[in-house]
Amino acid sequence: MIIYNVTCNVETQISEEWMNWMKEVHIPEVMKCGIFTVCQINKVLISNEEGETFAVQYSCPTMKDLHNYQVNFSTSLQKKHSDRYGTKVVAFRTLLEVIEKF
Repeated sequence: MIIYNVTCNVETQISEEWMNWMKEVHIPEVMKCGIFTVCQINKVLISNEEGETFAVQYSCPTMKDLHNYQVNFSTSLQKKHSDRYGTKVVAFRTLLEVIEKF
């Protein structure tokens, strides 16, 4: 299992609106691509950044699936996000591989 983690630092004054947009628009659009099997939103409880920080994690079975998402879908979906929020949300992405669950 591959976890595509998108960590977002969101300016405090827009965090509620951003969260609503993520839940109502962005995440449904990402999930509609048919690549990811589950998505979860996590709030980072301790952060040295200003604003609020969230980790949005999308899970897919293989790196091949993730590559398909990156090639065919991610550019346009990320552009919608950056066009809407610009520098008010700073995002970075990491990849995790699930080794074992207990």
